[in-house]
Amino acid sequence: MEISYRTHENVLTAFLRGELDEYTAEHVRISLDTLLRDLSCIDEAKLVLDFSNVSFMDSTGIGFIIGRYSEIKRKGGSIVICSMNNTIKKVFNISGLKRICSVAYDEVSADKILGVIA
Repeated sequence: MEISYRTHENVLTAFLRGELDEYTAEHVRISLDTLLRDLSCIDEAKLVLDFSNVSFMDSTGIGFIIGRYSEIKRKGGSIVICSMNNTIKKVFNISGLKRICSVAYDEVSADKILGVIA
């Protein structure tokens, strides 16, 4: 799994590439937590997870999202998942993640949900 990111205003957008599973989730978690810690000076940090290049996600990936959600919420922030393919959407919907995370069609829509003016 590869991860790249960009920040704008108080939003960290993480672009994930590959499979989010038991073999890769820990690496991604450590990377994102480090980036989020670097944004700790910003109140109400917001996270966008762009899944446009994620081909597979298992229950470890679900746990990864729940963990990031908990961390962001604890700090008064928000999380949005965007650009999911149909396979990832199925996992997302079946797992109930839709009840805790906002979903957007793409990054622009995610920014609108978060109230960010691009």
